[in-house]
Amino acid sequence: MSVANFIPQIWADQLLLNIHKAHVYGNPQVVNTDYEGDIKDFGDTVRISSIGTVTVSAYTRNTDMAAPQVLESAQTILSIDQAQYFNFAVDDLDKAQANVNIMEGAMAEAGYAVADVADQYLAGIAVAGVASANTIGSVASPETNMATASVPYGYLVQMAQLLDQSSVPQEGRWAIIPPWFYAYIRKDPNFLHSTELADILLRLGRLGPAIDTADLGGLEAEMAGKPMGQIAGFTIYMSNNVPNSSGTSYQILGGHKMAWSYAQQVVKVEGYRPQYRFADAVKGLHVYGSKVTRPQALVELVANPT
Repeated sequence: MSVANFIPQIWADQLLLNIHKAHVYGNPQVVNTDYEGDIKDFGDTVRISSIGTVTVSAYTRNTDMAAPQVLESAQTILSIDQAQYFNFAVDDLDKAQANVNIMEGAMAEAGYAVADVADQYLAGIAVAGVASANTIGSVASPETNMATASVPYGYLVQMAQLLDQSSVPQEGRWAIIPPWFYAYIRKDPNFLHSTELADILLRLGRLGPAIDTADLGGLEAEMAGKPMGQIAGFTIYMSNNVPNSSGTSYQILGGHKMAWSYAQQVVKVEGYRPQYRFADAVKGLHVYGSKVTRPQALVELVANPT
């Protein structure tokens, strides 16, 4: 790829696609991305307005109503205060000797690397934003009975109950679990012995309720960043970015995307020839920010895998 043939828009679109594939916490089914089109650069802010509750009163005939209620409004500011860049070069000799498109592969790797940094940031934002009444366990004192049969499922039910009590819609709920939690769920007889799909689930190692017969050859679907089925009303995702304290206090989140917002933009992608190298180089800048606006629409289970 020569600099003369470099097309910035094509590369920018490819990079964003890779970021979205790698995200779990940044998945549009998990977090609200409605304001993404409103940002253009690092330091931008988006003002999110909300309206207060409308009062309903009993009506009495032949009696004057009270004066109209003055609705209160509030604004929450979503700041684009995170910026990450990549900058790599591929030597001309390496390109000449390779049988694959190194530059294309490097761009894909850059996309996944940028996404992983943003995903960990989003996990931290969500954990910090959970309403205190919606937390089960704590980092200092996590729940420790995870290996007991059916207990992980019971905690998911309890998480759903907390969302019910907060009037969070049941449609669209999600939970993000670490691999060890998924392993306990796979051993739960509630899922492995209650349907005719038990043997298929054991072979494929996944929780999806609908299995295509084409999968029966022993091939596992690529699950990273994809929903793994429904449990206790949650669409389940698995992630290695679940926040934890030294591998003990895992902060497992559930909720609804109405709880928080995320906006990102790849604002610059440039191809160039380094002055002192025979090489093609690409550098890019990714800016983003997130804000929890409805803490009651998130729920947290702090658990120790042992």
